[in-house]
Amino acid sequence: MNTALPALVPALPALGAAATFATGRRAPGWTRPLAVLPVLAAGVLALVAALQLGTGRSLDAATRLTPTGGPDISLALHLDGYTSVLTVLVGLVATCVQVYSTAYLKADPRYPSYAALVSLFTAAMFLVVYSGDLIVLLAGWEVMGLCSYFLIGHHWETADARSASLKAFLVTKLGDVPFLFGIFLLAGDAHTFRISGVLSAAAHGQLQHPTLTALLLLAGVAGKSAQFPLHTWLPDAMAGPTPVSALIHAATMVAAGIYLVARLLPVFLLSGAALVVLAVLAAVTMIGSALCALAQDDIKRVLAYSTVGQLGYMAGALASGDREAAVFHLVSHGAFKALLFLSAGVLIHAAHTNSLSAMSRLPGLRDRVPDARWTLGIGLAALVGLPPFAGFFSKESVFTAAEHAVNGEALTNGVGPADAVPCAAGWIVLIAAGLTALLTAAYATRLWLLAFPGRADRAPAPAATGPEPGAPYSKELDEADPAHAEPAAMRWPLWVLAVPALGFGVAGVRPQWLPKLLDGGSLSPSLATAVVGTGLAVAGGLICWAAWRTARSRAEMVPEQGVAPAAESLGTPRPQPAPAVADPGRLLLGPLFRAAQHGFFVDRLYHRLFVRPTVAAAELVRFLDREVVETYVQGSGGAARLLGWAVRRSQTGNAQTYLSALLAAVVLIAVFVAVGA
Repeated sequence: MNTALPALVPALPALGAAATFATGRRAPGWTRPLAVLPVLAAGVLALVAALQLGTGRSLDAATRLTPTGGPDISLALHLDGYTSVLTVLVGLVATCVQVYSTAYLKADPRYPSYAALVSLFTAAMFLVVYSGDLIVLLAGWEVMGLCSYFLIGHHWETADARSASLKAFLVTKLGDVPFLFGIFLLAGDAHTFRISGVLSAAAHGQLQHPTLTALLLLAGVAGKSAQFPLHTWLPDAMAGPTPVSALIHAATMVAAGIYLVARLLPVFLLSGAALVVLAVLAAVTMIGSALCALAQDDIKRVLAYSTVGQLGYMAGALASGDREAAVFHLVSHGAFKALLFLSAGVLIHAAHTNSLSAMSRLPGLRDRVPDARWTLGIGLAALVGLPPFAGFFSKESVFTAAEHAVNGEALTNGVGPADAVPCAAGWIVLIAAGLTALLTAAYATRLWLLAFPGRADRAPAPAATGPEPGAPYSKELDEADPAHAEPAAMRWPLWVLAVPALGFGVAGVRPQWLPKLLDGGSLSPSLATAVVGTGLAVAGGLICWAAWRTARSRAEMVPEQGVAPAAESLGTPRPQPAPAVADPGRLLLGPLFRAAQHGFFVDRLYHRLFVRPTVAAAELVRFLDREVVETYVQGSGGAARLLGWAVRRSQTGNAQTYLSALLAAVVLIAVFVAVGA
């Protein structure tokens, strides 16, 4: 294969971004073609490169960029089955997002910069996937972080967008600092930044600090892939436009951390302690995010917490030693999560609100968005893991990986010894994944029931379109006129993404397809895990449906509150009250509802532990600078001015005065000399 072909894949979106930045204001008519065509071409080239590479093969090419006095930095290219499936996913999702954005942000005056940043974001993810050098990978890693800062803060005129973009940048950078030290430690032990050299050193036992290296790398992964305790930025990132959420959550930034661990899994298999830590982080992330998703009123925040939980599944598969299952679920999740976010964007366009409680009061919403209703249903079924959707097969592969790890037979598929995975890691992942499957079905069913509660025959109250009081909510500013149906550019990407959400799972169970493209291990679900996983999903859906029926009955029994009878007697018209919302999440969570709605107050804890001391330290530095250091500076300047004033006053130009002063000085000197003698 000619290496120019894969080299063009990240280059085309980068060139498209540069061209869009350069011509966005001068030639706005070129913005949409420059946004869509380079990304589409890159996706096609990624597919062609994958087909030419085939299965069971890999390609490495490198040229030295610069000597460092130690390990050299190389512009290295690495292609294998993992890069093939991920680049095709990135190209597909990025193209759908760019096309969707042409309609969703049609009237946005900052669309040119938005489109350029999305293209640059895509190029950076391509670079991360194809890179065979850790430093070049880090460059793409950081470019993605910078693009996410600008895209999340696209609506910088709102306080939510400004704070969310800053929070995302700072939290991810907090993880990137130890991540950078982990790369340096890894290169120091392996004497190279090349990933192939690092893996060779790991295979020959040349890494002297595997546990420390793995833990440092996990810090960066936790930041990028939103794992506990650095997960808090992702729900707040919903302040950005909906297509940005689809891009970040499906195929780019959050997937980068999982992909990195998959590439470097032989390093992590050298440390059982690091795998247990990864399993614990995945378990806490899965369960906590699922509980939070069950309490959210903002539809985008439900999907955001869902992403955090699904990333926990992938991390759990890696902790169980099976990177095939992790990447299988990563690709499957990328397809159906992009579908869910873009379908949610159509709902927001039609309902003119992000609030599920407000959507539940809107009559006829289900009939106004038939495409989004069907595709949202497909995405939710895949998210829950119902057969035959893609999510069923990929999620069951995670269960199977954890099951084998419990028995001491981890499915490492030749990447490392099976006994390198502690049984404790398997138990932690298996139990957490089962509970999360139950909760995932519950919050997915809740989302569907609140968004499409049925055919209403009563018009909503004037205040019915507002969000639930006190609930975290980021208003979507890209709402078009709800009187107009969504354009075709917002509809056909949904059906394009619905195809892999429906059929990609088949690729995992056919041995000659996805397994042969990856490590060659089986991805077919075992009978026990398939039955248990599907049973938990069905049980979660039924429990939520029963809770919804109960909450609805209670809501109907509550008398509607209007105005006082005296007001009616005076002829004051009785206002139409907003119908009560039958929220099954409130009934299921009970006293945990408020805590789960606010992310179990983790942000508040971080504010008290880290933000307040940092602000107090900054105030102390400010005080010392202004009141102490500045006082000395001003004092030295005042003393110089006083001395100058005294000297200036003594210069009168009168010769008699000068002679008198000279005579007085001579007399004083004579007296001092005489006294001293």
